[in-house]
Amino acid sequence: MSTVRIIPSSLCGCVCAPPSKSAAHRALICSFLAGGGSVEPIADSDDMRATQGVTAALENGGTTLNCLESGSTLRFMLPVAAALGREVTFVGEGRLPQRPLGEYLNLLPKFGVNVESDGGLPLSISGRLRNGSYEVSGDVSSQYITGLLLALSCVEGDSAIILKTPLQSKPYVDMTVKVMADYGVNVRETEFGYLIHGGQTFGKLDYTVEGDWSQAAFFLVAGAISGEVTVSGLDMQSTQGDKAIVQILKDFGADVSVDGDSVTVKKSCLKACNVNAENIPDLVPIIAVLAANAEGTTVISGAERLRYKESDRLESVVTNLRALGADAEELEDGIKITGSKLHAAELNSFNDHRIVMAFSVAALAADGEVKIDGCESINKSYPSFFEDYNMIGGKADVL
Repeated sequence: MSTVRIIPSSLCGCVCAPPSKSAAHRALICSFLAGGGSVEPIADSDDMRATQGVTAALENGGTTLNCLESGSTLRFMLPVAAALGREVTFVGEGRLPQRPLGEYLNLLPKFGVNVESDGGLPLSISGRLRNGSYEVSGDVSSQYITGLLLALSCVEGDSAIILKTPLQSKPYVDMTVKVMADYGVNVRETEFGYLIHGGQTFGKLDYTVEGDWSQAAFFLVAGAISGEVTVSGLDMQSTQGDKAIVQILKDFGADVSVDGDSVTVKKSCLKACNVNAENIPDLVPIIAVLAANAEGTTVISGAERLRYKESDRLESVVTNLRALGADAEELEDGIKITGSKLHAAELNSFNDHRIVMAFSVAALAADGEVKIDGCESINKSYPSFFEDYNMIGGKADVL
């Protein structure tokens, strides 16, 4: 296990946003269903290797599909494999075998798929997915909706996804619909959910992956609390929900400017404001760091699903904020944070990439050295994070 030692510093400079992990997952699957076409650029991360590995295994007749720790890979590819009539077993690593799959365990057997599972992984399927009306909870994970959209476009006959509860993280589904449309496959949004025509054909094309707003957020917040940071390679018209970080920074009083595909944030006098994270769950750790550096009390709500990520992120964030000396309280569906002076501390990564990156940003404003264990977990999504961090003035030493 690696530990990163961080000495407080000021980040000043420009970072190019890495390619969007969310868009790349979807494009890789669409390319697989199309039977060809490139998808570039792709980060050399564990999550990307998971989706590439699973699609390659299916292409080559593999029967064991290792999703590593990628919830997106698992929830997207499970119904896709079922739609193709494959008899396979899904396995995973880390916390992935324990992450919820209840929607699929309830739904798939009703539509022609035999499922063998004790509630998580390993999970084996056989049979072939049929079309029909799929009633799905919208407040558990938008990943179920994405997986079904991809799969049901491949089966014979039309299907409907009927949302039993309001859809949370809708921008992620909007991204799915957009990427599928890029490949020539159309989905119609309705007042009750989505309509999908079966038997559609994914077109072969060379796909360019846009920059990742989720990863850009770490450096944009770093600019707000420690210096002046520009992140380039961002699409201001993106369907990514996490582009909301621009408005959130403005709401906190940060000095934000946009120029073409670049966003610049300068160190600012920050004021607390409340944030509903229903559609932006991945931003919660870095928003919490922003709030800890703002005057007043911030309440982050609508984030109960974060308990089922790589770690229980509500608990992980509060534990590390308190270790830094911040006034933080865990709520049922979020976090309450009062701005505080942050101190030197030894922090736990909880084997969670977003916790490591968020608290590496928090360390910039501490009054002494901060250590974070398990920092290799950034390999899940952003392996070059510390290279970019140090390139613009950070003082992070991976031990």
